[in-house]
Amino acid sequence: MNANNRKVMIITGGGRGIGAATARLAAKDGYVVCINYLHNRVAADAVVDEICGEGGEAIAVQGDVALEKDVLTLFETVDRRFGRIDALVNNAGIVQRQSRVEDMDVERLNRMFATNITGSFLCAREAVRRMSTKNGGSGGAIVNVSSIASRLGAPSEYVDYAASKGAIDSMTIGLAKEVAAEGIRVNAVRPGVIDTEIHASGGEPGRVERVRHAVPMQRGGEAIEVARAILWLLSDQASYATGALLDVTGGR
Repeated sequence: MNANNRKVMIITGGGRGIGAATARLAAKDGYVVCINYLHNRVAADAVVDEICGEGGEAIAVQGDVALEKDVLTLFETVDRRFGRIDALVNNAGIVQRQSRVEDMDVERLNRMFATNITGSFLCAREAVRRMSTKNGGSGGAIVNVSSIASRLGAPSEYVDYAASKGAIDSMTIGLAKEVAAEGIRVNAVRPGVIDTEIHASGGEPGRVERVRHAVPMQRGGEAIEVARAILWLLSDQASYATGALLDVTGGR
């Protein structure tokens, strides 16, 4: 079956962690996958090679979702290669070193919000322009990767990150209502403490072990557990779900 007959998915930040797990699972479910990555081409290419080695179809496209020109290039590349987009996973996001708000400088805040908020808006905008039946599209689904930090606040660690994810929650609800009659469903997953490399970028590689006792299930989650929730929200099994915020937190 060629790409013209298969659903096409864009996953931002798809080279590692939750994004990579989602890409692999999506390929197994029959999607053609476009993996966006920022810096780590080796990791993104490894996911592409794994998918293609198992008979799937995938490409990797470098780009910073905080930059409009890179987002346009990403979507135009998919237009040329596959001629359609059926699913968007807004997964790209950053944390920075653990800090109190009083110690955060404006450069940190601008970068955080540009990547985590503006990037998600830009990608959603381009997806809607292509998917909406109002614009001649055939519909589709968007899943935003938020965080349970939006509800917990992440005090003394990542209040800026938590705030950025709170914005994603609101965007999910508002956009879902805006395009519900145009064939597009928009939902979000809110992962809890997941064992990925993002904790190292925050300055504490062992954070999952430290905080797992605060999780009712007494463990951190795995990226694949979040990926399964994402794929369910994208699937026809979730055909009446839009504007939902699905917590994947071990009960936290």
